[in-house]
Formats: sequence, structure tokens, C-alpha cells
Amino acid sequence: MKKRALISVSNKENLVEFAKQLVLLDIEIISTGGTLQLLLDAGIEAKSVEEITNFPEMLDGRVKTLHPNVHGGILANRNNESHVHTLQEHNIGFIDFIIVNLYPFKETLLKQNITEEDIIENIDIGGPTMLRAAAKNFKDVTVIVDPDDYDKIAELLKKDQLDQAIRKQLAAKVFQHTANYDAMIANYFTDEEIFPEQYTVTYEKKQALRYGENPHQKAVFYENPLDKSVSLAKAKQLHGKELSYNNIQDANAALEIALEYDEPTVVAVKHMNPCGIGLADDLTSAFKRAYEADPISIFGGIIAVNREIDVKTANQMSGIFLEVVMAPSFTEEALEILTEKQNIRLLQIRDMHSNSVMKKIVTVKGGILVQTEDDGQVTADDLTVVTDKHPTETEIEDLLFGWKAVKHVKSNAIVLAKNKQTIGIGAGQMNRIGAADIAIQQAGDKAKEAILASDAFFPMPDTVEAAAKAGITAIIQPGGSKRDQESIDVCNQYGIAMVYTNMRHFKH
Repeated sequence: MKKRALISVSNKENLVEFAKQLVLLDIEIISTGGTLQLLLDAGIEAKSVEEITNFPEMLDGRVKTLHPNVHGGILANRNNESHVHTLQEHNIGFIDFIIVNLYPFKETLLKQNITEEDIIENIDIGGPTMLRAAAKNFKDVTVIVDPDDYDKIAELLKKDQLDQAIRKQLAAKVFQHTANYDAMIANYFTDEEIFPEQYTVTYEKKQALRYGENPHQKAVFYENPLDKSVSLAKAKQLHGKELSYNNIQDANAALEIALEYDEPTVVAVKHMNPCGIGLADDLTSAFKRAYEADPISIFGGIIAVNREIDVKTANQMSGIFLEVVMAPSFTEEALEILTEKQNIRLLQIRDMHSNSVMKKIVTVKGGILVQTEDDGQVTADDLTVVTDKHPTETEIEDLLFGWKAVKHVKSNAIVLAKNKQTIGIGAGQMNRIGAADIAIQQAGDKAKEAILASDAFFPMPDTVEAAAKAGITAIIQPGGSKRDQESIDVCNQYGIAMVYTNMRHFKH
């Protein structure tokens, strides 16, 4: 019995050549709509679905393959005598190949000024139904959803090597594809529901990585196909080797920090914690401040800036070993300077302004934790002064600068800052005084007349006492401890201004 293939695709890439190969293998082709016309125009003999169903397409193409003569031919088990008899009784022929890809729902959703009507019309019904039917019956049916598989399948058919194991692999690809497709549709319909009862997310493979956090671990970088916000996944690499797993982690951390600030900003990150943040009127001065914040840790670090990199800044950067540099753009001269360094990775991230609406997902054994982005903002008007001394305008600027910085430091976190420059960072300690001691030791004499930012309240006054001894003049913290008054009393004793944000920034 002559084998038959049903072809109905939105992505028509390489289809004509593949269909010609099927014809040479004496496989009869059935097709629909625009796909049928493409094949006929290429001189390929093909039947319309209407000839198989004896029923015309209807409802503007919404119904064309949803018919027993199609799905009976796909789903029938060739080894089941009852199935075979039923098809013979109703004059239904087997369909042995399904070559289908779906309406471009993702591409439609990402278009500007798209209407809901256009989005709805790009939800494919018949395509996923045929794909799932063929994938279910992979023992008898070959299903192809990816045009990249055409050449491989054609070669296997020529050699008569298209076996059940390969058909099962193709079926797995189908179910991954339709799950991805359905997840995007589900997310569109539940966009305003933050935490639905069933949370389905989908990501698409961007690149395989050489290894994970350590060489014995495997890793892949996936991206959210519908995320329109500025992100590392949308970065254009201009120079250097492929990013590693750790590069991506650190680069994302640096990018998130850089997006916090409006002024020219340079952020240096090591192991997902900032080691230096500098703000200034120009990028060159900002880089100098970020570098001088910790000239040791910046070595081999990840840099994110929120302005175009010019020659002066590039010259500064070229004197240091840096793993990754991210910027919205580079001047031609700056690019020439930095690309002389073989091992540096240069990433262009356009439109670097914070527009994140993402949710944070963390895996745990047996499940995931999902939360909204920590997008809490604090302005000078939000601060509550709780001490006798009020901070100066300069101190308020540094307090707000430090508060944005400490938000991105692993808890327990303490940041010391002065003149819009971090001068000491204590990260990821099991107690707050431990984080403060690290930050104060790193700052040294620079701690005098600096500010201290704490990501959470002080459970006891020991951190404030350490700050007073170091010469710190202003503190910003959430407040809310049962022993808040003890910390306030120490501040008043030493003439330190302290403000509350009434907002915590834990980062685990």
C-alpha cells in the first residue's frame, strides 16, 4: 500500500526540497491551504485535504483537518485488526507521515500594536491535534515538527533506517513543542493572575554551555521566549569566547544592579555580589570609583555600565583583566581598544532601563518557589528619621545610593558608601555584625564620614556600635526590631543620623 504524508506548515523553510524527496520515495502527499499551493507551484503533485475528507474547509480555515478521515488515518494501530477493519469499513486510508508546524503564536504576541483578535487567530487548533495524534501513534507514524529535521529524515528514508526509536525521539520533540506552545498561550490568558493554581512556564534553548558551576556539571542557557524586558538573553556578543555558566550568573547580577541607577554608573561583580559600584557625572569617573572601591576583587570581574563606553573608559578597562563588559553601546574607538584583549567578552545590551515585570523562580527539592521581583523603591520622601540628628543632603544621596546597592548583596548584607561610591561590602554572613566587620575592615580609614546601609533591621545594637567606632555618620535600615530603641540610643550617643525605610531587602 502506498504510504501517505500530510503536510501543513506555517514555516515553509526547506519544505519544497523535502517534499520532492518524499515524492521520489513514492510517498503520496496530502496538503492544505497555502502549503498546498506552494507545493503545486513547485510542480509537486499533491492532494488537497478536501479530497480526503470529502468536506470543504470552513470557518475561515478554523476547521479543515479535524475529521475522522484524517485522524482515523493517523491514530489507527496497524497491528490492531479491529482498527484496520474499521478504517476499511469507512474507506479511510492510513496516514504515515505528519509534517506540521504551527501558527506563529509567539511571533504574533511579540509584535508591536497587535490586536487580541490577531492573537486569538494565531492559536492553532488543528496543527497541535494532528501532531499529538501522530506522536501518540509513533510506532506507526513518523511526525516531523522541526524543519531542521527534514534532511536527516530524508536520508534515513533513503537508507530504510527510519526505525521506531527515531520515531519516538521525533514524538518527544513534538510533545515538547506543543507543551511550549500551550504554555505560551496559557501565560497569555493568565497574564493578570500572578499565581495561578497550576503554574506552567516555558523556556527555549539559547545555547549549550561547556559546563555548569563546576567542570563536572552540565549546563544549558534557556531564555524566556515572551520576555520583552531588557535581559542578558537579548544581549549581542561583540567579542570574546562564549559565556560560561558563572559568567551568565555574574553578568545578570551586574545588569540588575546597573538598572537601578539613572546617573552614569559602573558596577563590578564577583561571585554574584558587587565588589564595587561607582556613580559620577561621566562614565570615566564612575569607572574610577568602581575600581577604587575594591581594586583587588575587580580582577577577573564582570562589569556592567549604563552608558556608551568611550575611549577614556575603554583605556581604563584595558589595563585590568576583566571577564565580561556589558554596555548599551561602544564607540568604534573603544571597541578597537577592548577587542585587542583576546579573553574579554563584550556584550551590547540596548535600551538599558529597568522595565522588569518578571517573577523570580528558584528550584527546591520537589518543587519551585515563585515570587514577584524585588522592585521596591525608596525616595528621600519615604525615609523616616528616627534619631536626634538629621542626615545632610549629601548623606541622603549616599544613603539612597547605598540602599540600592545593598538590595543586590547576599544577606546578611552591609554596604558602606561615600560620595556615590561603595567603599566596603560585607556579604552573605550568618550574623549582621559579621557582615559589618567585613565592610568596615575593607573600607579602613575611608569609613570616616561614610554611610552604612543594612538590608534588614539590627537585632541588637552591636552593628551600630561598630559603625560609630569606625566614624560612620549616617545609617539606613528597614527598622522593625524589638530592640530598635537600643540602636537609636547608640546613634544619638555618637551623633549618628539614622533613617528607616520600612522595607526589607533580604537576598538569599
